[in-house]
Amino acid sequence: MLDGGLDALGYVRIVIDIALVWFVLYKLIMLIRGTKAVQLLKGIFVVLGIWLISYFLQLKTLMWLMSQALTWGFLGVIILFQPELRRALEQLGRGSFFARNSTNEEESFKETVSAIMKSCNYMAKRRIGALITIERETGMGDYVETGIPVNGKLTNELLTNIFIPNTPLHDGAVILTNNEITAAACYLPLSESPFISKELGTRHRAALGISEVTDALTIVVSEETGNISCTKNGELHRDLDQDDLRNILERELDMVPKAPTTKSWNWRGNKDG
Repeated sequence: MLDGGLDALGYVRIVIDIALVWFVLYKLIMLIRGTKAVQLLKGIFVVLGIWLISYFLQLKTLMWLMSQALTWGFLGVIILFQPELRRALEQLGRGSFFARNSTNEEESFKETVSAIMKSCNYMAKRRIGALITIERETGMGDYVETGIPVNGKLTNELLTNIFIPNTPLHDGAVILTNNEITAAACYLPLSESPFISKELGTRHRAALGISEVTDALTIVVSEETGNISCTKNGELHRDLDQDDLRNILERELDMVPKAPTTKSWNWRGNKDG
């Protein structure tokens, strides 16, 4: 009985140990997602792969070179991953690395939706062109780097002011991450779909382009008509009113159960029904 109890306790410890390791690895992957660290991590795996091949084939010189790279690479990883490591330590200090505050997240979602709604309504009435991309699961670090860092709390006033004509940041896309304006004047890939209506301009093509390569939600305010459109998953939803826009934002940000909007078209121009 005693030995069986000890064996059972040992298995429980092993399961807990493995689960904790996988959880930490998952958190680290989520932390570096969408950053340059992902490419560096791929490079490390390539080095490890070459070392394993050289070990099994007994390629002495190559194995020695890879061993040296792995031995001294630890210091290089610390230097190269310094921003990500610092961010991880900051989150650990705030207690946000292992826990999520659902109340704060819900409040943050509400503030995000409210700021975007007010800003889009203001710009639509005055026909101020805007391109707003909301990062979701797919990291957008490569596109953030094409713009000007802002790293400011998302507010209606700040978001609107960025797109005021003839200001330094008005031309390009604003990228939002959580409840923060990460960067402005960003370049997004243009869609090359032949089915896009000829009446749509560069903003709409850029919004469709980013929706084809990421899961980002992008809002477009037309400078010519003042109409509000939204793209996601390669689809364009046009001529949205305030209720339609709110429903899409709340649904995509997981604030309310999913429900169809009343006025939405895909990028071919057909009604969603």
